[in-house]
Amino acid sequence: MGIIEQASKRLEELRRSGVDLPWAQASDAPSPQQPAALAGSLQELAAAPALRAPLGHVDLDLVGLAAAGYLVPGAPRSRLLDEMRTVKRPLLANAVGAAGRERTERGNLIMITSSLPGEGKTFTSVNLAISMALELNHSVLLVDADPTRMALAQRLGVTGTRRGLLDLLLDASLDLADVELATNVAGLSYLPAGTQHQLATEIFGSDAMAALLGRLAAHAEQRIVVFDAPPLLHAAEARVLAPQMGQVVLVVHAGKTPRGSVQHALRLLDECSLVMTLLNQSRGAVASSPYGYYAY
Repeated sequence: MGIIEQASKRLEELRRSGVDLPWAQASDAPSPQQPAALAGSLQELAAAPALRAPLGHVDLDLVGLAAAGYLVPGAPRSRLLDEMRTVKRPLLANAVGAAGRERTERGNLIMITSSLPGEGKTFTSVNLAISMALELNHSVLLVDADPTRMALAQRLGVTGTRRGLLDLLLDASLDLADVELATNVAGLSYLPAGTQHQLATEIFGSDAMAALLGRLAAHAEQRIVVFDAPPLLHAAEARVLAPQMGQVVLVVHAGKTPRGSVQHALRLLDECSLVMTLLNQSRGAVASSPYGYYAY
C-alpha cells in the first residue's frame, strides 16, 4: 500500500473517530491541481520512517525451549498450540481490525505483565510471540521490557551482553535495526533489554520511548510488537509503559495470586484502553487444559 493510500485510510479512521480535519474537508481524494500540497499534509499525518531489516541475528535455543514446554515451530499439534491460537485471535483482531472489529489504536503494541513474579508472564510472552509469528500475514518483534531481571534472554538461550532497548533510547545515533536481532524463527525478531541503567523507569517514560512506540504503532499492518514487561506490583517500569500500549494482557496464576493483588494491578491499569486477563494454570471445567482466557 502506497503512502497516499495509507494516509487516505488514516484520514477516514480519524473522521470516523470525530477528529476535525478542516483542511481535508474539501475533497476525499487528491486534487489534480494540488497534488504536492495534499501529499505533504498526508505525509505529516500518516507517514512513518520505514522499518529497516535487523542488522544482527541470534539463534534461539529451540531445543531448550521445547524441553521446557514452550511452543516451537514444527512441533506436533498440541494443547498449548491450540490455546495460544485462542489467546492470539482477539489480540490480532484488535491490532489490525480483523474479524469485524475496528482497529484498536496502537493495538499492535501488546504488553504482557502480571501482578507478582512467578505467574507465567514470560512464558506467555514467548509462546504468544512465536504463535503470532506462525501467522502468514504478520511479523513479530519480541521486546524484553524487564530491564532489571532480563529473564527473557535466559529463556530464549541468548547469552552475552548485547545492546538493546535502553541503549536505543539513550543513544540518538542508534536505529532500531542496529539493536534488533533477527532469529531462527521465521517472522520473529528479538529486542534485548540492553545495558542496565538505574534510571530505567525514567527512560521508559521519556520522549525517546514515546517516539519509538509511535513509530512502531505506525506499522501496525506489518508487525505486532510483544513487550515482556515486569510485574506491576514489583516494578515501576510496567506502570509507565502500560498507558502507552494499545493492549495489555495481565497474567494471573490460578489459585496462587491473591485476589487483592489482581484488583490492585487492575486499578493500576485504569488508564489503559484495553486490558485482558489470562488465567494461567487453571483447573476449571476442562481439567486437562492448563490455561484459561478471560477478558475485562
